[in-house]
Amino acid sequence: MRVAVVTFPGSNCDADAVHVASNLLGVDAGLVWHQDVELPIETGLVILPGGFSYGDALRSGAIARFSPVMAAVRRFAEAGGLVLGICNGFQVLVESGLLPGAMLQNASQKFVCRMVTVEVATDRDTPFTRGLAPGDRLRIPVAHHEGRWFVAPEALARLEAEGQVAFRYLEGSDPNGSVGRVAGILDASRRVLGMMPHPERAAEPILGSDDGLKLFRSAVTSLAEEARG
Repeated sequence: MRVAVVTFPGSNCDADAVHVASNLLGVDAGLVWHQDVELPIETGLVILPGGFSYGDALRSGAIARFSPVMAAVRRFAEAGGLVLGICNGFQVLVESGLLPGAMLQNASQKFVCRMVTVEVATDRDTPFTRGLAPGDRLRIPVAHHEGRWFVAPEALARLEAEGQVAFRYLEGSDPNGSVGRVAGILDASRRVLGMMPHPERAAEPILGSDDGLKLFRSAVTSLAEEARG
């Protein structure tokens, strides 16, 4: 099993994601350039990392969605592969239509960079939360200007009913004004996750929290269990 971390022009958290997968979890991991048209053989998890792809021109993720690699990512997701979009990666997944909703500027209209607390919101079995329980809290940092996720109220109710709201900011901890305090959302298969907080920046105690490692470990463990049948 291999973890493929996509690098777009302007990505700045790609090496962090590779470090977590390879050095902390012992998984084969490497970078995939945005111009590549295929993912590496035996890819089990694709990570779209944080950063400022294409300088956030037009709006965050709007140009990255047209990168050649995204066609391969779409095929991978449609075939049941695991995809994790972090911050800018979440924005790319939304722009690509792989996740619902739209991204707006933070309610404060300011860049926000700080530690927040999120809680597991889904009660469904997902590869990303298998090692967690509903209500579990994670301390993870955010760093974004365009992180206010939005859908219409009826769409939010439907996503909540289907267990697709993965993480919520605690009341009073919401850094951007997302509808329903949503910090992370799943697709209908619950195998594509987008989240604004950065779990790769909270994967070791020296960083102030290692709560983010639980999410990566859940994904890797889920893939190993699936491989064993």
